[in-house]
Amino acid sequence: MSRVPAGFPSPADDYMDGTLDLNALLIRHPSASFYCRVSGDSMTGAGIFDGDYLIVDRALQAAHGDVVVAALDGELTCKILDLRHQRLLAANRDYPPIPIREGAEFVIEGVVTSSIRRHRCLP
Repeated sequence: MSRVPAGFPSPADDYMDGTLDLNALLIRHPSASFYCRVSGDSMTGAGIFDGDYLIVDRALQAAHGDVVVAALDGELTCKILDLRHQRLLAANRDYPPIPIREGAEFVIEGVVTSSIRRHRCLP
């Protein structure tokens, strides 16, 4: 796969060939992965914006600091997992931390492994 510089074009790009399989590139556990679309601006500091698509892997064990999709008391959300303080963190200062209280119904649906952003909508 060729890298694309953000400066001047590379002459080597004239010789690119082959196909690109986004599933092979972005999904490690196909049978345990799903995608969802982001709504809102609470994760902009992590580079996740309204309308982006997330690839979420259910096979991965969530670790402290991972971006996860979780259900807290029946509400789905995408946040940063803070295991040290038992809370979910937004990546936008306008949103307060969400505590994971003892006895709350809390399920991590999966770990966000990638996000995809469209820069131009296709017809």
